[in-house]
Amino acid sequence: MSGKKLSYKGTGVDIDAANEAKRKMAEILATNNARVLNKVGAFASLFDAAFPEYKHPVLVLKTEEPGSKQKLALEHGSIETICYDLVNHLVNDAIVMGAKPLSVQDCIVCGKLEKEVVLNIVSALSAACKENGAVLTGGETSEQPDVVPAGTYILTASIVGVVEKENITDGSKIREGDVVLALASSGVHTNGFSLIRKMLDANPKIADEMIEGKTFIETILTPHRAYYNCLKDLFAREGLVGLAHITGGGIKENLNRILPDSLGAEIDLSKLKVLPIFGVLKKYGNLEDADMLRTFNMGVGIAAVVRKDFTDEVIEHMKKSGVDAYEIGVIKKGNKDVIFTGQLRWS
Repeated sequence: MSGKKLSYKGTGVDIDAANEAKRKMAEILATNNARVLNKVGAFASLFDAAFPEYKHPVLVLKTEEPGSKQKLALEHGSIETICYDLVNHLVNDAIVMGAKPLSVQDCIVCGKLEKEVVLNIVSALSAACKENGAVLTGGETSEQPDVVPAGTYILTASIVGVVEKENITDGSKIREGDVVLALASSGVHTNGFSLIRKMLDANPKIADEMIEGKTFIETILTPHRAYYNCLKDLFAREGLVGLAHITGGGIKENLNRILPDSLGAEIDLSKLKVLPIFGVLKKYGNLEDADMLRTFNMGVGIAAVVRKDFTDEVIEHMKKSGVDAYEIGVIKKGNKDVIFTGQLRWS
């Protein structure tokens, strides 16, 4: 039996460093939000669930991670942007139900806890939450040497939102003749990055491609757009009847998630305003249009279903918020199917 003494620190886990990081996190996460009833450091967060302004409050819950985009972000020193990706993706998944974002809890898994990196992550996550009217109430930071390589950080988070039961936007009120609007994405968002990384491996020169004054890397790492602030004033309006967050699976496999059983949607691909980044990805990946449509959002961050007489008002409202919105399709009789007509316009 070896006489060598072992210690937890010797395995690569430094509790003192973690405790110092947690003290700094507590400062970052300090808040005046009256719903937060205790401070970081407790075993769990206490969040006041009294909603006197709601007749029948319904909690909306979701857990998310930013996928393999975080690998590219870390490799290119863009840790803050991936934090916005994570929070904004979470927010979008909650708000398409008509919810107000309330609280986010994060989980950071790493091979070696680097205090400054972790604090930058927590600061960026907190800032992204505040921009969406939510609060980062804490979470978990787990140092796992020999499980996760040093320098690697794996992020996940969960969100809690709330919606008035009668105002839930789940697609159940969609009817024939309603209009489908595209709310423009900020770029690739957080889907398709396993394919993008393969493209970079096969064609390293793609990294030098310039797209509208930005490098390819800067363009693909543009954070996922959050739509809460531009949509929240429409949530209680009767003309807004469905919202689909366009993520993996593209328009077809996300819009159909909110369609009633007896209805379908017809989307005119020629109306899509395809962002330049997708043309570059198509070229270097030699991808068919069908693959592009199933892998990427193609410039549509959210598909909104609205009453026909509400269309112009939504478009104008989005314009004032700095988000391009335009008509791409219509609701017809069907079987939860999304039919494409026309052809994508590549320029």
